[in-house]
Order: sequence, then C-alpha cells, then structure tokens
Amino acid sequence: MKITLANEVVIKRVTVFSTYLLLIWGLYRLFIKLPDEVEELVIKPILWLGPLAFILQKERQGLASVGIGLKNLFPSIYFVLGLGAIFVIEAVIINFVKHGGVSFGANIGNQAFLAAIGLSFATAVSEEISFRGYIFNRLWAVTRNEWLANIITTTVWVAIHIPVVIFVWKYSFSAAAVYLLVTALFGIGSAFIFARTGNVFSSILLHVLWEWPIILFR
Repeated sequence: MKITLANEVVIKRVTVFSTYLLLIWGLYRLFIKLPDEVEELVIKPILWLGPLAFILQKERQGLASVGIGLKNLFPSIYFVLGLGAIFVIEAVIINFVKHGGVSFGANIGNQAFLAAIGLSFATAVSEEISFRGYIFNRLWAVTRNEWLANIITTTVWVAIHIPVVIFVWKYSFSAAAVYLLVTALFGIGSAFIFARTGNVFSSILLHVLWEWPIILFR
C-alpha cells in the first residue's frame, strides 16, 4: 500500500483523535462521575464531537464525510431493524432461560422508558459518528482495506470501554472479559454495516437495538 502525503495527514489526524479520546475519556472515567444525563447529553458531545467538528473544518469536509445524510437512509433502517429483531429474540430466549419466564424488569434506574431510550440514542450518536463515521471511514479510505480498518477501529473502540469497566462498574476479570468481547463483536458488526450503507444512522440505530434488548430482558 503506497502512503501518499495526503494519506499521511489523514492517518495523523485519526491517530491524534483516537489518542485524545482514549486519554481524555479515560481520565474522565477515573476522576469524574456525573449523572448519566449530563454525561451523555452534555459532556460526551462536547469532548467527542467538539474536536471532531474542528477536524472536519480543517479537512474542509462536510457532514456527509462521516456518514451523516440521507444516503441509503431507508435501506439502512430496514436492514438494521432486521438485525435488531434477532437481538430481541436472542434476549427473550436468554431471559426466559434465566428467569423461567419473560420479565420486563428493565434496569433503567429512575428514568422513564422514553427518556432512557433518548439517552441511548444520544450515546450512540456521539460514539458512532466518532468511531464508525470518522475513524473507521478515514482508515478505510486510506488503507483501502475494509477489514484492516475495521479491526483497528474496533481495537480502539474496545480500549475506550476499559476505564468504565474498571473504574465505574468495577467488574471482575471474567465479567470484564465477557463484556469487552461482546463490545468488540458489536464494533466489528457496526463497522461492517456502515461499510455497506454509508450512512452512520445505520450504526446509531444498531447501537440502540443492540443495547436495549440486553437491558430490557436481562
């Protein structure tokens, strides 16, 4: 693969942005804990999407360059809803085996159901635009190798979830390993779908549909 000067600039920006996210979000998880609503609706958009907007301005690229737009919007929705149905069925089966019946005791704290759904969308927007819309999309364009870009992006994706597992949820080693494995599988699947739709909304919707059956039926 021949690396041109333009590609070197892209790789540098992706590396700087990825390193920034790992450091700033890791430090945030270590030292600060605010209500989920504040973190996902205010802090994360500022810390994640703010710098990304600056990068896009430097690149002179619009929102379409990170998959934001109407391109393949409805095919994306249909495609992801089909996968979401599989997630729901899987979650129901697991719940039935675990509880001997279907329990809708969703672990959403004191939040209203619709508010919790909205919070999930807010989380997905910041994370999917940053990882699939920018990091994966740029790496894919530079390397021209979808799976190489996918694996690199997913590695960073898993790494950024390590601080919350250690510092916030305080999982045991085995529980953390299972969670990070599932997180990696989702990251691979999300990039795979983005590569076929070109619309980051597909990844955002998949993110929500992947997360909520686990919450609702666990």
